[in-house]
Amino acid sequence: MRRPEGTTSYLRATLHGMALTFRHLVRPHKVTLQYPEERPQLAPRWRGTHRMAVHADGRPKCVACGLCPTICPSNCIRLVPGEDDQGNRYPVVFEIDEFRCVFCGMCQEVCPVEAIHMGQDYENAEYTRERFIYDLDRLMAQDHPVTALWDPDDPASQ
Repeated sequence: MRRPEGTTSYLRATLHGMALTFRHLVRPHKVTLQYPEERPQLAPRWRGTHRMAVHADGRPKCVACGLCPTICPSNCIRLVPGEDDQGNRYPVVFEIDEFRCVFCGMCQEVCPVEAIHMGQDYENAEYTRERFIYDLDRLMAQDHPVTALWDPDDPASQ
């Protein structure tokens, strides 16, 4: 770093800094977000906690094909398939460990029946680690909006 040679007056730099500070004081620029009352605007493709789609009769839409635990890079999905008397497959156990999840959205993309979705919920604070393992009942009880896979306004992203 080169230092100025000779005598230097820092009055000009001080006045410039004070002018910048004064501009910020008089300009109405809202910085603080009153969080519980005001929510931040999330991108439509923002990925939060998971959500399981359900049929009209309350059954999970999942057919237990096993694609989501196979493609999951963090190995956070546990699926035990079952079959009823009519031959319909359903998940006996479906758990997602939100601590291990990297929220990549691959489970949503690979699902052939669009049963699992990434949601727009980001308030998932808990008191114990066990509460971060979302079982099938908890996934079906989620009611937050889901994430869009692609932006419909941007045709290049499809």
